[in-house]
Amino acid sequence: MEQRQDSRADARSAPPRQPSPSSPGHGTAPSCGSGRAAAVRAEQDRVDRLYARLDVLRERAGAALTAAFARGGTGGYAALMEREAAVAEQAARAARLSAVENGLCFGRIDHDPDHGGDTLYIGRIGIRDDDHESLLVDWRAPAARPFYSATPVSPDGLVRRRHLHMRDRTVTGVDDEVFDLDGLSDADRRTLVGEAALLAGLRRGRTGRMHDIVATIQTEQDRVIRSGLAGVLVVQGGPGTGKTVAALHRAAYLLYTHRNVLERRGVLVVGPNPTFLRYIGEVLPSLGETDVVLRTVGELFPGVAATAQDPPEAAVVKGSLRMAAVVEAAVADRQRVPGEPGGAKSGPGCSGGRDGSGGRGGAGGPGGAAESALVVETDGMRLRVPAAVCRAIRDRARALPLAHNLARKLVVNRMLEALARDQARQLDRPADDADLRYTAQALWQEEPVRRAIDGLWPHLTPQRLVGELLSDRATLERVGARAGLTEGERAALHRPAGAPWTVGDVPLLDEAAELLGVDNSADLAAERAERRRRADEERYAQGVLEYTGLFEDGLMAADTLAERQRGAAPAATTAERAAADREWTYGHVIVDEAQELSEMAWRAVMRRVPTRSLTVVGDTAQTGSPAGARTWSAMLGRYAGGRLHEERLLINYRTPAPIMAVAADVLAEVAPEQRVPESVRAEGDPPRAVRVAAADLPARLPALVAEELAAIGEGRVAVIVPARRHAEVAALLPEAAADAGPAALDAAVAVLTPGQSKGLEFDAVVVVDPAAVAASSAAGGRDLYVAITRATRRLTVVHEDPLPPMLRRLREEWA
Repeated sequence: MEQRQDSRADARSAPPRQPSPSSPGHGTAPSCGSGRAAAVRAEQDRVDRLYARLDVLRERAGAALTAAFARGGTGGYAALMEREAAVAEQAARAARLSAVENGLCFGRIDHDPDHGGDTLYIGRIGIRDDDHESLLVDWRAPAARPFYSATPVSPDGLVRRRHLHMRDRTVTGVDDEVFDLDGLSDADRRTLVGEAALLAGLRRGRTGRMHDIVATIQTEQDRVIRSGLAGVLVVQGGPGTGKTVAALHRAAYLLYTHRNVLERRGVLVVGPNPTFLRYIGEVLPSLGETDVVLRTVGELFPGVAATAQDPPEAAVVKGSLRMAAVVEAAVADRQRVPGEPGGAKSGPGCSGGRDGSGGRGGAGGPGGAAESALVVETDGMRLRVPAAVCRAIRDRARALPLAHNLARKLVVNRMLEALARDQARQLDRPADDADLRYTAQALWQEEPVRRAIDGLWPHLTPQRLVGELLSDRATLERVGARAGLTEGERAALHRPAGAPWTVGDVPLLDEAAELLGVDNSADLAAERAERRRRADEERYAQGVLEYTGLFEDGLMAADTLAERQRGAAPAATTAERAAADREWTYGHVIVDEAQELSEMAWRAVMRRVPTRSLTVVGDTAQTGSPAGARTWSAMLGRYAGGRLHEERLLINYRTPAPIMAVAADVLAEVAPEQRVPESVRAEGDPPRAVRVAAADLPARLPALVAEELAAIGEGRVAVIVPARRHAEVAALLPEAAADAGPAALDAAVAVLTPGQSKGLEFDAVVVVDPAAVAASSAAGGRDLYVAITRATRRLTVVHEDPLPPMLRRLREEWA
């Protein structure tokens, strides 16, 4: 959590330091080399004990899980549910213990005598011995807070904070910060390492700039992480400010602090792309939390995993809240009456004339709609329902507080009744209720009847509704005009039938699902059938027990035997159940790169968190989506209800100052109201611009990338290119990962667009054709800002045309 430049003492490779100046009254400090070795040995002993205890707890959790599975279902349904709850609890505990293997313990705090003089070890989870004595304090516990909040000005009762650096189960180094040298024992002073050993005696003489910045980082992040559960917390921070890390630690803190609330409902993390979600995917499990669902906006609708992006014109329209009215109008358009124009146009089985010949009424003249009718031919009869009756049925269904597919039941039943009455009239039969029900049931088995009623009020899925709306030009014109879209906006939405789902389509699908609802008749029938099947199995099992004599002996119950024969499936975790359920509501939602979400996307997110408990992480200076946020209040104010709080992170610990100076020039051009975060790191190679003739790019670019790989040693290089040149540049680097999939995180070189690189970081970045990046869209300058700030060590800009003026600071070279 503490983001700063610390000198790390490595037990194996770091050279011994020179003795530090003596502190008044304490004699001469020991050599750092001997102190380092002693400190590492002492901490290794402690860590060995912690891992031994972790192994014991894992073994016990595994045994408890096995015992829970073995309990069986004796006692009926209640006992079965009790067993499943026990299995889920033990499985979660086993997963939590398994996930904290790496870096189990990472810190230690020593309190001064006035605060008890205790030494506490801080780790990913809390661990106690068999006597319930604390061995390791969970980093989220109140007792651990000084580890993050203590500063030289306000030490919070500490005399020392120690960071432990681990590789697997081995302590590789320690790093001390001393707040009160006089408060340490002689033995502790002999094992001081890192900066503290050199500077503890000289601390008052230092400017304190590094520690003041570190204190600011600690304070900012601690304030974010430990903010309350209620309300919308916006974490606004520029590149490298650690806003994502802070948000993820906040999720873990909230799960720890509000376990009873959040463990039942889970936490949803929404990220910009699958690569980013993989990038952060191990953070929360490593902190001991597994009840978390990670999704992109394109994955919020179960069964759809959209990655394609809309053209800018379509993205702006789809992202507007007006699309909610468009989807609502599209649903109403499918609730039809014979003879009405547009949304109630005649479909199969609909007729315009008095005699059903289609002579009048299709155009909807003064008397046309009244003369139209639903006409169905079945079993040699021509059944007819007047349009006025159809309209009354439709209006009655619309008046119900039910979604479209649920209200369809009324439409189907009333239309069947009307057809049955017409059949009885033609057969000159009495129309009593019993006969009408029987006739209606028989008519529903006829394909022409079902097709005719479906033409008036069909059963719709979100995919069918949205897909047909966007691909049918006539429907889009009619519905869009009713919802207030301009002709140009309607044209921007149209696309060919069968086109892949885009990220912008997913909020529309979610909106449609809300309006359509799910007809659960089949599910209820299946549940009834399942209960009957279970009852039959238990009756059979009872017979087996009686035949074998086990029933009289009381060795087994019938429901237990039936359950064993069925074989119980493992209970789904909270995260698994939430991910599969579109209507699941979460206890807390984190949205990263949140500036990219459109108004419609936020509408979909807010459905999943009715309590409005959110952590919103982003930087409006990096907004690349034409439908994204320009200000947080404009985008979120309508949902927050006065509970919108913003925290700003202003310190960049990732990007060296020379690179951020270039980024500052870009930002001043594209978003002058914004300010770049201040870099902690002043070192680093100066960024450069290399001019390469177009004809030389195939040979020169691979050579430049090879230079970057050699310069960084072990590390990763990103080649960031405008979207229109992605395929061209990827072809020049056949060994590189050429898409934004998981391979981009593992490969030494990845070719990405600015949008694909958001939220990621690389040791070296090569930006190709910056002018094309900046000119690619209205937000192209912001995309260039994103591309430049992905680098943690080196930045090279490759250009064919003259550099954009905003990059004038770059040192230019010729290839």
